[in-house]
Amino acid sequence: MEDLKAYIETGILELYVLGDVIPDEKRKVEEMASKHPEIKAELDAIERSMELYAQENAVEPSENLRGRILASTLTNLGDDRNFSKAHPQQENNTDNEEEDNVITLPAQKQESSFYKYAFAASFALLIASTIALVNVYSKLQSSNEELVALQADKQHFANQVKLMDNELSVYRDTTYKLIRLKGTAKTPGSVLTVAFSPVRKRVIINMANMKMPVNDNAHQYQLWALVGGKPVNLGLFDSRADTLTQIKEMKSLASADAFAVTLEPRGGSVNPTMDQMMVIGKF
Repeated sequence: MEDLKAYIETGILELYVLGDVIPDEKRKVEEMASKHPEIKAELDAIERSMELYAQENAVEPSENLRGRILASTLTNLGDDRNFSKAHPQQENNTDNEEEDNVITLPAQKQESSFYKYAFAASFALLIASTIALVNVYSKLQSSNEELVALQADKQHFANQVKLMDNELSVYRDTTYKLIRLKGTAKTPGSVLTVAFSPVRKRVIINMANMKMPVNDNAHQYQLWALVGGKPVNLGLFDSRADTLTQIKEMKSLASADAFAVTLEPRGGSVNPTMDQMMVIGKF
């Protein structure tokens, strides 16, 4: 197993995939791959990595460059044909004359295997590093999203705690008086509790225990206070609680004789619509 690991780390497999090995080395790699599944699996992994790298970094040649390459190819092909036609007498030369004209070039010195292996290993390391960076970036993005979600949950929880604390403070504060508004002949089953503190000049309605018909999108409920026989607008609300809290604070008020709720067009009215009075209760 150690020998296989050492063989893999030489970089010969990367060179094999790149096609930069001599025939003997190629046969050796193929023999090793057929005998050892680890070698075959490593070759498959290297091929997939190089294909992925090639796809990610592929560059489409421009139309101008493509045209120049094709023109150059056609020109060279034409020159070769003209050269053959311009020297027909050479086809009649004897074999000895052709051999005399052949100049044997000295064999090039084979590059050191060390540099080839080093290049292959470096290239494989580059591919592996690129894939690792992509994975790390993806995990970092996922972690950031989770962090944002946790922060949002934390803020949501903090808001709920604050609202609940405000609710409890109303019930702990002895300056508040609870007024139970009961339904009129129009809606005898309706009920709404109002907490009123003349000292703090605060009016709060209990949304959790409210029993009111569901208002449509064209209408809203409007709370009124009767002060010296005159109606005072204390604000609007819907039958469905649209906040996290179970209570809703209305407009400030220092004194009141009674409270009532009417159903008004959305946005409210200057004066209450008396035939649409839903609940009423005295202070």
